Amino acid sequence: MNHVKKIQLTLWASLLGVVFCFAQNKQSEGDVFFFQYEYQKAVGAYEKQLNEGTLTKQQFLNLADAYYETNNFEKASEAYMEIFDQDTLMDGHHYNKMLQSLAKTPDFEGKEDFLTSISSSFPKELMENIEFNEQLMQNGAEDNELDYAIFNLEANSPQTDFAPSFYNNKLLFSTGRQVNKKLRYEPGNEGYFNIYESEIQPSGQIMSLHVFEALEDTDYHKATPSYSSALNSVFYVVSNTQNGELSFDSNGKNALSIAKQTIGGSNQLLLKDLSTSFYYPFYDDTNGRLYFSADFEDGYGGTDIYFVYTNNGQVMSAPINLGPRINSSGNEIAPFIFENSFYFASDVFYGLGGMDIYKANMEGGDFGIPINLGDQINSEFDDFGLIIRNEGEGLLGYFASNRPGGKGKDDIYGFKVDEKPGLKTITFKGEVVNANRRPNVVANTVISLWDMDGNKLAETISDEDGQYRLEIPEETEVVMEATKERYSRYIERFNKEELDELQNGSFDIEIALYDDLVEEREGQKVVKMDDFYFDTSSTQLTYEIEKELNKVVDFIKAFPEAQLRIETYTDSRGGSSTNFRLTQGRSDAIKRYLLENGVPANSILYSIGYGEDKLLNNCTNGVFCLETLHKQNQRSLVVVLNDNVLFD
Repeated sequence: MNHVKKIQLTLWASLLGVVFCFAQNKQSEGDVFFFQYEYQKAVGAYEKQLNEGTLTKQQFLNLADAYYETNNFEKASEAYMEIFDQDTLMDGHHYNKMLQSLAKTPDFEGKEDFLTSISSSFPKELMENIEFNEQLMQNGAEDNELDYAIFNLEANSPQTDFAPSFYNNKLLFSTGRQVNKKLRYEPGNEGYFNIYESEIQPSGQIMSLHVFEALEDTDYHKATPSYSSALNSVFYVVSNTQNGELSFDSNGKNALSIAKQTIGGSNQLLLKDLSTSFYYPFYDDTNGRLYFSADFEDGYGGTDIYFVYTNNGQVMSAPINLGPRINSSGNEIAPFIFENSFYFASDVFYGLGGMDIYKANMEGGDFGIPINLGDQINSEFDDFGLIIRNEGEGLLGYFASNRPGGKGKDDIYGFKVDEKPGLKTITFKGEVVNANRRPNVVANTVISLWDMDGNKLAETISDEDGQYRLEIPEETEVVMEATKERYSRYIERFNKEELDELQNGSFDIEIALYDDLVEEREGQKVVKMDDFYFDTSSTQLTYEIEKELNKVVDFIKAFPEAQLRIETYTDSRGGSSTNFRLTQGRSDAIKRYLLENGVPANSILYSIGYGEDKLLNNCTNGVFCLETLHKQNQRSLVVVLNDNVLFD
């Protein structure tokens, strides 16, 4: 059972060639069942309308969703495909359900082709998440898996048990065990969810179970607790009520609110909307953020994870979406933070099946790529609600699952493990910048990471703001390369210590634009330098000359394929033969300096002194000229001989 339908929405023959009609706008019997999450009854009612020819387009989409929610994936995939072919009602969330249905339909081929056809409708981050996780699975993720000791809690019931939360040395959890025999939650066919507390034993098992009496009493849903030790308070969800009775919106929907109960103190309703449910609160003691799931219209799929800023638990901001790195076209629920890692559950289509648990590194205000925890914690069924803490020399954790072999609809499982769950990764992020035009950023640069055997580990392209981000499984050494047409090639090797240091901040890549480093002079392309002058009759390089020649050194480092010719000229004063020898000596001095400073010998094809040939003005022998005019003829150029073919 998909766990996004557990509490209300979260706790919530071929059809090809079907003809849609627009018969009525008022709610039908199928609509009533659908909005009350009674999906099996909705299927029957909608199919009756279908046979009568009175099913609208939106109701047919509801029918597809109802098939999906009742695990009739073959009919769901047929219905979604029909809608996709005929109409534009489907959004990213329905694409996710469609891809899930196709993956669970026997003998169906073409999921990858369909994904390719709709990939443009998904954010770039989602496509990166898909690629990373698929590569992880293909490249032997089992090599990185931990040795989990997973056990089913003996205290699980035949009903639904889920959403564990640490409460000092106790465990709180949600359950469908019926306390009041007269009150039943119809869609779940069990009691309204309640919160229990229990004692944690050294083995990880729990005992001494009883209703958590610290919460304000209600006859309806109380679930998904999250205890804050800093506030000594429990955050949880509760059914919307008025005067002790359920309250409904205009569609007959009863939503869930988030409440805060101070232990031994007051109870407050923090987030409430009659038409929108709030799920799985988690309060981060370190920064006062209250995380939760909700299905707002501005989301990326079904339920997304949001947070609000609080002041000691009092809401101080509008909800802020965690963005497309975390939220997908599917449903994301059950946030939990442990040692700077963000754990959550998602039914995004590229998982192992149903809800899977993911971990993303927290990078300041950003998140790393969510990584599937693998096939011990996750299964083909729903796995969600992971919590974890340090225990002795290892870690103790819990999560819920409806995998086979349990005692009820959902069971709570415990686990012990030596290390923190989730693959260790390395993240490179920052800007690509033009080395000669700060702060000019460079878009559309290809950045790649390689291992020491020459295998490409990851690749991305900087965005319009020059931003890039790459994440790979942990390596001890990597090589980074950045390339763009007419720009210098960046390449650098990083060892383990350097990689560890990189995780603490951003790393900017400097590349140089060829056209910034060269200019047209005297009908040829030359390395751009400021004019410099030798002392009279001297071949000795001055500090000012060396400073300019360092630009040639940097140019060759940036463009090592360039082939150079050094040309030196002087004015007409002095004898011709003397001037030839002088300029040749100056060209040779320039060449020696460049070679001594790292320019390869095969990069300098010629070193020529032209004497007083090629004067730039009329200051020839016997003509009186000002010193400034003579200086125009005293020049040294470094010509790029292969400029016209360098980028072919």
